[in-house]
Amino acid sequence: MVSEIQDQIDSFSVRDLLRSLPIFSGLDEPALAALEQKLEWFSLPGGAPLFDIGDRSDAMYVLKNGSLGVFGHDAKDLLQRIAVIAAGETVGEVGLIADQPRHVSVRALRDSELLRLARVDVEDLLARYPQAMWSSVRVAMQRVLAHRTHTPSAPRTFALLPHDAGVDARAFAEELRIALCSFGTCAVVDAAQARHQLSEWFGALESRVQYVIYLADASSDEWRALCVRQADCLLLLANAASAASAWPEGACEDAEQALHRPRHLILLHLESLLFGAAQRWLDVAPNAQHHHVRHRADTARVARLLAGRGIGLVLSGGGARGFAHIGVIKALREAGITIDRVGGTSIGAIIGAGIAADWSTDEMIAVYKRAFVDGKPLRDYTFPWIAMVTGRRSAHLLREAFGRRDIADLVLPYFCVSANLTSGKIDVRRHGPLWLWLRASSAIPGILPPVLHHGEVFVDGAVINNLPVDVMRAQGVGEVIAVDIGADDILHAKVEEYASPSWWRLFIERKLHQRPHIFSILLRSGMVNAEVASIERRALTSLLLTPPLHNIELLNWRAYKQAIQAGYDYTVRVLEDQNREHGAEAPLFDGTAKDDKRDILPMAMASRLKKL
Repeated sequence: MVSEIQDQIDSFSVRDLLRSLPIFSGLDEPALAALEQKLEWFSLPGGAPLFDIGDRSDAMYVLKNGSLGVFGHDAKDLLQRIAVIAAGETVGEVGLIADQPRHVSVRALRDSELLRLARVDVEDLLARYPQAMWSSVRVAMQRVLAHRTHTPSAPRTFALLPHDAGVDARAFAEELRIALCSFGTCAVVDAAQARHQLSEWFGALESRVQYVIYLADASSDEWRALCVRQADCLLLLANAASAASAWPEGACEDAEQALHRPRHLILLHLESLLFGAAQRWLDVAPNAQHHHVRHRADTARVARLLAGRGIGLVLSGGGARGFAHIGVIKALREAGITIDRVGGTSIGAIIGAGIAADWSTDEMIAVYKRAFVDGKPLRDYTFPWIAMVTGRRSAHLLREAFGRRDIADLVLPYFCVSANLTSGKIDVRRHGPLWLWLRASSAIPGILPPVLHHGEVFVDGAVINNLPVDVMRAQGVGEVIAVDIGADDILHAKVEEYASPSWWRLFIERKLHQRPHIFSILLRSGMVNAEVASIERRALTSLLLTPPLHNIELLNWRAYKQAIQAGYDYTVRVLEDQNREHGAEAPLFDGTAKDDKRDILPMAMASRLKKL
């Protein structure tokens, strides 16, 4: 691939770059030529600031190659990366045009080259080409009016850093290249190909190819360092079964050392997944996103996630109605839709864990029937000092279902949500004992006792966030399918009263379902406060599924077959309706990945999907 584009590299033109930018789309050739003469080229090494909060807006910039991080202050007044500027994008134009101080800080995430256009030159171009330049002003100000900030960009250049000489990095690089070619051209560059090349060669290569994989080797420290300097993203490659130790590059140690570039830990397994390996390696690469690779289909999933073209699945809480999630995933799988990330709350987290473990539909039905229908997890009643039941039974059933598996051992990237009553904030878990954090995520206040861990109190995540689409979006996944089974959790009463009657009358009328059961009241109470926020989160989905489950009581586990069928029938109908609506030329799921024959949700379809 590199040799094929060598001739194109020689013809690289700044004019072509300017012509491709939306902000300069209204400029004709004379205006573009004048603009090109005004631009000042300079380089910015990784970690160096371009400007800081409060600086005067005296110029705008075009990023020729490299990547920039946009930083703002968090609640603790610490700098936090909020966006990424990719090659071929502009930065600083809004502050320049509005004549306001910089409201964010921008730093180079890797060695970068920029073109600077000073304020005086912008004013000169406005005077000489008012019609054309005003179109540029409109583009810039539309971002402000639409409340847009810099849109995070998926990385385009990757440093593939094998841990040691025993890792077959070249084979993985080739598999990754093939998978990335589903979304654009991709080249693998090794030390031999890049020998004696100047920075202009790398910049031109990256401008002509959608993705570049810089393949490091275990023997050349100089080439490995160059790979790191050229990369938007660091891929830490290791054999899962090997002893874990730190990578030689300091940039691999933590986010600060990596200049806030994403780090992905990729663990190669022989056949079956090796439990415990992920946490061993995460100890030497903390907070890196990790991926398990057993075969080519797993590599294809890594490629989709790296390219921002994956599909995330978010499952809400809703008691016994959670079995509908199994019907939904059955329909999605039959439609050829492969899920790349999973997250959920309460029963949604529990069902989602089975999906992330790569269980078949039949396996999930068998495991969850044994746990919830046959196991009767809420039958260990106790004096209601803390809760109605002891929680031992549900903990035992979760341990029986998932064993000693850590969250990090799940095949798919996964998170579960609980509510931290100590801090009053959402708690998102991506590692730790799976059974424990599923127990916390489903600790319905008043029914199940909270999980007490390291001095903090954790309960059902539905108290704060019953549909964590926002958490999934923050992962940079391309599209999000969300299943909300809590949308119609309505309790009804068939009597008029303000106080409970005598015990014998209550017993009789309870048999006639005159009043909601205390468990249903507590479950519904734990979810109702999160509903307003859930409405906002539904708007963040690419496809929202809300199976009709109003006739299934929240704790009627015996209706599991009915719930599964309802979720399946509803999802099949929605997918068929969407495909009919958009026609054969633009189906809801348009196959683009060649290697695993998988259908993905095309990016262009997101704005056209109904929220059903």
